[in-house]
Amino acid sequence: MDNLYILAIVSIILSAVLTPLVKRFAVKIKAIDIPKDDRRVHKKPIPLLGGLAIYFSFVITVILKAGSLTRSEKGIIIGATIIVVGGLLDDKFDIKPWQKLLFQVAAALSLVIYGVNIVRITNPLAAPGIDTYVNIGILSIPLTIMWVVGITNAFNLIDGLDGLASGVAFISAFTIFIIALLNLNNRMDAAVLTCILSCSILGFLPYNFNPASIFLGDTGAQLLGFLLAAISIEGAIKSAAAFAIAVPILALGIPIYDTLFAMIRRKINGKPIMQADKGHLHHRLLDMGLTQRQAVIIMYLISAVLGSFAIIAMQISTQKSYFLLAMVMIVLVIIAWKFGLFKHRE
Repeated sequence: MDNLYILAIVSIILSAVLTPLVKRFAVKIKAIDIPKDDRRVHKKPIPLLGGLAIYFSFVITVILKAGSLTRSEKGIIIGATIIVVGGLLDDKFDIKPWQKLLFQVAAALSLVIYGVNIVRITNPLAAPGIDTYVNIGILSIPLTIMWVVGITNAFNLIDGLDGLASGVAFISAFTIFIIALLNLNNRMDAAVLTCILSCSILGFLPYNFNPASIFLGDTGAQLLGFLLAAISIEGAIKSAAAFAIAVPILALGIPIYDTLFAMIRRKINGKPIMQADKGHLHHRLLDMGLTQRQAVIIMYLISAVLGSFAIIAMQISTQKSYFLLAMVMIVLVIIAWKFGLFKHRE
């Protein structure tokens, strides 16, 4: 545990020191977000590439933590590097969606190659006392790719307000860290990685919270989604349990549900699934007259509540955890309907 404190301090300091340097670099190469449409809430140009500070802080601290990297850590770092390269190109040159997808799939495949993949999932129909796991066999690779690409894009989609994606990612990472600590048997790797990631985000967050002086950019938003997707798999693999679906879906709740609601909203209203709009939860909160800070804090609170449910889900039986997930989803759908998240907004 003492080692965790040291790693936490190192990653916070690295991130806090690197962020101003990354900001200068972004300005130098003109990787700047200039508000060109009414979807952007900010009114002045803001440097991008903030995710680079988190990336270097995370990677350097992971390498420093021990003499050698584990096989899964190598896969996560390689995948993160691929994501960052794709994000850099997008922040600088605004690459096409299919090109971004290629980088995301390549990053997911790097996890599979290094053994970080979903092999078993918990069975909600299993009776107590019998095998509660289902081996998914050949579906392991496509399911892993879908999970990683989905979460990566989900975090990219919620990155619409100062500090929103980074703060939600911090809460999600800290949630998984607590879960790993509560189930420390064979989960030490997940605890270490989430500790480092949480603190890397924490060092960056003061620069990103409203009023932000630097944005995550696609580099950072995709990186956070990728790392959380990978570590949530890693935590399951290193344990005796299978991939407990209810736990990561709750822990990563805000980006997952907001993305699902966006897809449903666009389908209902006859809009292309990939077409950006102003119907996300944070847009609705702003429509209610809230400031950016108020909207972001509310999103933080929702994420923290969902994280608490994830911790509870990890401690109860498989069937009860799925029941809890179902109840939470029903409540969220009702709230989403009330707030008009399924309605198109011009």
